[in-house]
Amino acid sequence: MKKITLGLASLTLALGLTMGSLSAQEKHDVGAGTAGGGGGDHAEGGTPHYPLRHPEPVDWTFAGPFGHYDKGQLQRGLKVYTEVCSACHSMRLVSFRTLEDLGYSDGQVKALAANYEVQDGPNDDGEMFTRKAVPSDHFPSPYPNAQAAAAANNGAAPPDMSLLAKARGITRGFPQFVFDIGTQYQEGGPDYIHALLTGYQDPPAGTEVAPGTHYNPYFANAAALAMAPPLSNDQVSYEDGTPQTVDQYSKDVAAFLMWTAEPHLEERKRTGFMVMIFLVIFTGLIYLTKKSVYARKPH
Repeated sequence: MKKITLGLASLTLALGLTMGSLSAQEKHDVGAGTAGGGGGDHAEGGTPHYPLRHPEPVDWTFAGPFGHYDKGQLQRGLKVYTEVCSACHSMRLVSFRTLEDLGYSDGQVKALAANYEVQDGPNDDGEMFTRKAVPSDHFPSPYPNAQAAAAANNGAAPPDMSLLAKARGITRGFPQFVFDIGTQYQEGGPDYIHALLTGYQDPPAGTEVAPGTHYNPYFANAAALAMAPPLSNDQVSYEDGTPQTVDQYSKDVAAFLMWTAEPHLEERKRTGFMVMIFLVIFTGLIYLTKKSVYARKPH
């Protein structure tokens, strides 16, 4: 009887926590909607919850258990990074030679690397020197140190982009995270990057932002951020006829950053699928073996 009572009490507590979570989520959604509509940053009398708006899911080619990278999109994303993002953001964990996985030849990789200079040394005189990068080098930082990066960007040092697509992302509330287990949703980072790059807008009436910052309801830490809108239509030229819009640029660079963060995604998914097939077959064999062994035992 005590066990039944304790079980009912635990169930009641769990339901209470779930309803509390749903209530908090509803309040958060109301606050986000109010901010988007021009009535303020948060629910009336409440504390703002960031982001003010949650990113919308994008239909990525690498989503799901059979997802794969679109090399054409990755090459376009690299172009956006090198022509726009690399002016402020480093990618120090990515070496030039890995770009061969995107379909570039060894000569093309060498030519791309030669556009950058890296620090090397010391030489025979004990001094550091700069030289043209080679495929074994990593993408260099545009700034000598974090302090210089912050000083050049309104006090906020631009983050390294190597693992940005895995390091950033917005937690999806109940019940979405339950279904994410079945759909294998792992694209929170690219969704967030795309939403952030396309989400700049004028602040709604009654909302004040600090000087030198830019209103963006998708930013995870505040209502505004120091980075100005980095993309504009026709800013980067595509030779394959792909639309040259902010939305397309954002999708391409977000996909590229997903690849830099997880270059072996396709291999991981193939291996995982084969493991699941093996486990299903192995489970069937175990069941048949058990049935065969115990069939000879008297009941």
